[in-house]
Amino acid sequence: MPAQKEKANGQILLQVENLSTVFPLRRGMVKAVQNLSLELREGQILGVVGESGSGKSVTMLSILRLVPHPGRIVSGRVLYRGRNLLELSEREMRSIRGREIAMIFQDPMTTLNPAFRIGEQIAESLRIHGMLPNSRLPGFLDRKRKEAERRRVIELLEEVGIPIPEESRKRYPHEFSGGMQQRALIAIALACRPKVLLADEPTTALDVTIQAQIMDLLRKINREHGTGIILVTHDLGLAAE
Repeated sequence: MPAQKEKANGQILLQVENLSTVFPLRRGMVKAVQNLSLELREGQILGVVGESGSGKSVTMLSILRLVPHPGRIVSGRVLYRGRNLLELSEREMRSIRGREIAMIFQDPMTTLNPAFRIGEQIAESLRIHGMLPNSRLPGFLDRKRKEAERRRVIELLEEVGIPIPEESRKRYPHEFSGGMQQRALIAIALACRPKVLLADEPTTALDVTIQAQIMDLLRKINREHGTGIILVTHDLGLAAE
């Protein structure tokens, strides 16, 4: 998978060295990722380009140690700010996923929970990673926490360009268009201000106009927050842009 780099300034955030991930099957071992290496710096956008089935998504899942069973990482290192993520405990990894390294999955319809409002799904990420005051507070203090949560959710919805955020946070995923669902996924990924954003085919199944809007949004995030972004795509034109 060739990789195209857009910026080269800043400190190294993420290094993948000779990463190999396999899936054992009855007919043998499928090498989904083989000896892959890449480097992402602070404020850089890195494009990972390859045809469908070439292992792009498995690479992103490997970085976060979310490879589905029976797949497994068999060799290599994934260094985040010098720490090898493959050697950390699961508890340590949970503190990094979402908070330090976040991922935008390619299909919002299967990623967003249809039973919960958009605002609640964004707020859940904030609570899990302790980005809000203690949720087990009585009376007045708990009301203050809920108000802080509401303000932060609205701020995130505004940041990703979802209109009327006060009302939109109360809506369910099916009430959003495909482009708005993708923006909601980006809001969830940005909730904890991660240093690294893994964008796995974030414009899949969107029309050209919405694709351009999503790409503009990713560039804005990169420019304003210095977030390192890995953009996974099979579209050479999108990567070149």
